[in-house]
Amino acid sequence: MNRHELILASASPRRRELLRRAGYAFEIVESGVDELIRAGEGGEEFALRMAAEKALAVSAIRRDAIVLAADTIVELSGRVLEKPVDAAEARAMLAALAGATHVVVTAFAIAHDAAVQDHRAVISRVTFRELSAAEIEDYVASGEPMDKAGAYGIQGRGADFIVAVEGPRDNVMGLPVAEAAAALARHGIMPERPRE
Repeated sequence: MNRHELILASASPRRRELLRRAGYAFEIVESGVDELIRAGEGGEEFALRMAAEKALAVSAIRRDAIVLAADTIVELSGRVLEKPVDAAEARAMLAALAGATHVVVTAFAIAHDAAVQDHRAVISRVTFRELSAAEIEDYVASGEPMDKAGAYGIQGRGADFIVAVEGPRDNVMGLPVAEAAAALARHGIMPERPRE
């Protein structure tokens, strides 16, 4: 039995689904934290800071709960690709990713009593096949890229562009479940039902 309630500090439907399928019972409380990269900040550093800030923002108002927050970034040749601001930026990101290998970093943080208790960044490497301009245009028109770092979703039509993934696939979706589950267990949070 869990000693504390678990809160997921995320609006991401993908994280929600991954955590639910892993068997956890949780409440969702969005952090409201602005995701702004600082000058000179690397991808892993940015993701870790964002995860910690999100966890702390929610933990400050729900001090009794265990708060899990995460942040996912896509990095190509040292450049962080955030969520595209418009269709033109989504097209440019997809064109840059085509035929190349990029890094996906998902960092997660666990907070309790307004303090970060645990945090970690997990890295996967994703390789795209070459993409035609028509494929990119069709994908952008679908709307799928618009709320995703790097302008694609591995759990949707974006999977068609991927030829290889090194590292956890669920990490690319937004939450490395095995690593997060191990961290939650260290803080007394266990799944309430078997994993789906």
